[in-house]
Amino acid sequence: MEQANASSGIAVGDECKMKFLELKAKRNYRFIVFKIEETSYQVVVEKLGRPNEKYDDLVASLPPNECRYAVFDLDFTTNENCQKSKIVFIAWAPDSSRIRSKMVYASSKDRFRKELDGVQVELQATDLSEMSYDIVKERAIS
Repeated sequence: MEQANASSGIAVGDECKMKFLELKAKRNYRFIVFKIEETSYQVVVEKLGRPNEKYDDLVASLPPNECRYAVFDLDFTTNENCQKSKIVFIAWAPDSSRIRSKMVYASSKDRFRKELDGVQVELQATDLSEMSYDIVKERAIS
């Protein structure tokens, strides 16, 4: 297990990195939802999306009043009609979540994101309209 980071105080569990590598290299999962355990200040895997699940399944997995991190393996077609795939990192911090939680997730995001080598698109969202499929696809194409 990684040591806690001095600036944010979080540790990143080995399972987070292992499951991310499986998503990236083997495509075993469509998405992963991560949460910070408030007692241990450790990032842990909360949910693994099966390969046949869709973006809507990821969105439905995010709690409406709690912060989370997520990665999604996005398949899309470019304007030139090429099939592409990009890994999208989402920092979910709904307005209705606790201030303390938002602060912990915000201060830990860059540190955690650096552990996920291979993320190509990053998105922050405070409500579902900021992370619609069209917005995510647009960010991936540009």
